[in-house]
Amino acid sequence: MPEKSVQTTSQRKKESLCLLGAHFSIAKGLHNALYAAKAMDCTALQLFTKNSQTWKERSLSQEDISFFEKAKKETDIKEIAAHTSYLINLASHEKQKHAMSYAALKQELIRCSHLNIPYTVLHPGAHMGKGENHGIRVIAESINRIFAEIPKTNVRLLLETTAGQGTGIGHTFEQLAAIMDKIEDRDRIGICLDTCHIFAAGYDIRTEKSYKNTMDTFDSVIGLEYLYLIHLNDSKKDLGSRVDRHEHIGKGAIGINAFDCIMNDKRLKNVPKIIETPKGEKRECGDKVNLSRLRALLH
Repeated sequence: MPEKSVQTTSQRKKESLCLLGAHFSIAKGLHNALYAAKAMDCTALQLFTKNSQTWKERSLSQEDISFFEKAKKETDIKEIAAHTSYLINLASHEKQKHAMSYAALKQELIRCSHLNIPYTVLHPGAHMGKGENHGIRVIAESINRIFAEIPKTNVRLLLETTAGQGTGIGHTFEQLAAIMDKIEDRDRIGICLDTCHIFAAGYDIRTEKSYKNTMDTFDSVIGLEYLYLIHLNDSKKDLGSRVDRHEHIGKGAIGINAFDCIMNDKRLKNVPKIIETPKGEKRECGDKVNLSRLRALLH
């Protein structure tokens, strides 16, 4: 009996040290996302700072900011990421769409800075037929201009790996590296790696060997020092499908072995890990199951 008790305590310690969380709703207020995360024993979380499906911006009140700061102190959750609106396309060649995307990203970074949220996650964009090189150049130029216009924001912009649907940019590590190479202030840029997206894009992580090969490739092309956030999602679609469809952990085409590798990779110990798996009818139930499954993998 004593031996079992010691193992349980050790496991709990490992779980508490792991930076793990989910994407939480802000329907009841930005600050309540933190309390919801704490209720699930999360040590990290992701949220939207506004409605992600509309161009309408959100102005933060001092009350919003104060409540959020209070919630951070009370929950002791510091690893927070905001995801930008899905409407943003910095690579768009349509002047109005690009202008709206530019303004939306700028406002997102300002909001995150007011809330002291350390990371903002961005889907790089889609070139819409203008070509990969054009898209990469426009994305980088836009980010440089935004950084220049708001030099005092304390937020790191994370480019998210994509699945490669349509003309989307960011489904190869080389594309992301090409954007980053054009960013003038490298201290304000980083990467968010999504397991479902890279798998759909053709990067195999299903076995210990293939996982190692993929992460070694990431390190050589981009550098693990630029990996600041991981989205943990299984995939409904097969390797190289170029289709972005998330599945519950261990229940999709990726399988549980990949997540075992990630959860126990010492190089990634201090990288926050966020699930964006299907919520189900009772939103919190799906998150609880997937978080428990991941915590159980810790050695």
